[in-house]
Amino acid sequence: MPDTRAKILIVDDVPSNVHVLSRILRDEYEIYFATNGDKALELVQARLPDLVLLDIMMPGMDGFEVCTRIKENPATADIPVIFISARGEVEDETRGLEVGAIDFITKPISPPIVQARVRNHILLKRQTDLLRQLSFLDGLTGIPNRRRFDEVLALEWRRCGRSKLPLSVIMLDVDHFKAFNDRYGHQSGDDCLRAVSRLLSEHVMRPGDLVARFGGEEFVCLLPETDAGGAARVAERLRAAVETEAIPHAASPTAGHVTISLGCAGTVPPDDHPPDELLDLADQALYEAKRGGRNRYRMAEMGMVAE
Repeated sequence: MPDTRAKILIVDDVPSNVHVLSRILRDEYEIYFATNGDKALELVQARLPDLVLLDIMMPGMDGFEVCTRIKENPATADIPVIFISARGEVEDETRGLEVGAIDFITKPISPPIVQARVRNHILLKRQTDLLRQLSFLDGLTGIPNRRRFDEVLALEWRRCGRSKLPLSVIMLDVDHFKAFNDRYGHQSGDDCLRAVSRLLSEHVMRPGDLVARFGGEEFVCLLPETDAGGAARVAERLRAAVETEAIPHAASPTAGHVTISLGCAGTVPPDDHPPDELLDLADQALYEAKRGGRNRYRMAEMGMVAE
């Protein structure tokens, strides 16, 4: 049977400290460990632990930098971090809280204190995860909603900007959806939106990508580390998938089946611009796709809109 225990990552450059913490926690939790910042970030991404116990003073990348990077990555930002400190100084605690830590444990290690704090934070995280999951899902389609998209966009905008990586957005909506509802009824309209959301989710496949319902018949895809050209290729794949599904739409002047129009935009996020500008650019491209006859995509970049 798979191990369903909560996962804890212990990060400390001193093996004896790792051994002490592991011995305290291993009966209740699945334990991973790293002895440097780079390995810690690799394991956080690969294992998605439920909690990280992180030493502050490490050679190379210190605990503050590791925590900062964990919190900047949308996939790991919600993982609670508890700092392990030998000094117990106010400055360390203040800086740790500023970079996103939720608690501190001071050396020498007290097993009852470690067990109690870890247990409390694991319980709180599981409760929070459930509430967040419910609040970030669209009730009709079951995919992420606008609120979740806005949160991930803001995080990816900062992360990609910091690393000088491209970030792209695809905005799309179902062509002539009002006419579909008028012809087939709102229940069929809901079924149509669920089918489209399923197709989008099946064809936006990378772990870091996000498909969300933006509102009404409009959807949005977030593609980190993807330039506008890559987004255009994804857009065409999505367009073809919906067309191939051939959901009947006798009221559409575009085709006898459901189609979508898409607008793509990509950039390396600049420090002095908000992420809303990328959305506005994608929305402009979507408008051009509709004006051009629908059932197509347009790509926006560098102040121009192109096919």
